[in-house]
Amino acid sequence: MRRVLVLGGTSEARALAAALAVEPAVDVVSSLAGRVREPVLPVGEVRIGGFGGVDGLSNWLRSNDIDAVVDATHPFAARITANAAAAADRVGVPLLVLRRPEWVAGPGDRWHPVADLAAAAREVPALGHRVFLTIGRQGVDAFADAPGRYLVRAIDPPEVAMPADATLLLDRGPFTVESEIALLREHRIEVVVTKNSGGALTSAKLDAARELGLPVVMVARTPLPKRVPSTANPDDAVAWASGRA
Repeated sequence: MRRVLVLGGTSEARALAAALAVEPAVDVVSSLAGRVREPVLPVGEVRIGGFGGVDGLSNWLRSNDIDAVVDATHPFAARITANAAAAADRVGVPLLVLRRPEWVAGPGDRWHPVADLAAAAREVPALGHRVFLTIGRQGVDAFADAPGRYLVRAIDPPEVAMPADATLLLDRGPFTVESEIALLREHRIEVVVTKNSGGALTSAKLDAARELGLPVVMVARTPLPKRVPSTANPDDAVAWASGRA
């Protein structure tokens, strides 16, 4: 049996685990960071919680006889990706990163690309006072001292400082364009702030912003570690993890 660790927490990771679970020569275990209180669990064996950095993950890979690792975490989970690359290299276990494609601006989009959340917080005041902050709960503190009125949407409440004038909306996608337009109008939003996570689960906010002519501050992804192979094709990840590619 080929034992595969899937670093998950995304829809892509759940689909990958389901596909690998029916591979006759693959034993798959999924790992979730445990940052969401009620995560959607994949099929098969699941562990929840951190590994304890590079050392902890290296030891876990050895002690659990892992033959391959697929990092299918969120595109902005830069720390676990870096740790996975370092641990896999140390132990000599092959690693593949599965990442959904980035969103790409199209006709009618008013995107303002920025490098990180700190840059986003500096960009916002010139674009609008009423801000829809849809970056998840991590990193919200980058806007703690930023002027403006904020609608903050996340799955779980942030555990960091929030903007002084903020309304918290707890919700989980997928969302429709119609519901996103209604939300933006209800709160009289003037600018949207999001991360370029890609995927269809939460892309409706971008369609809604385009429809309403709103600017979008788009936070770029952190580049992957050097020399780490990656794919955006789930079928390629299944073939690789099962040893067929």
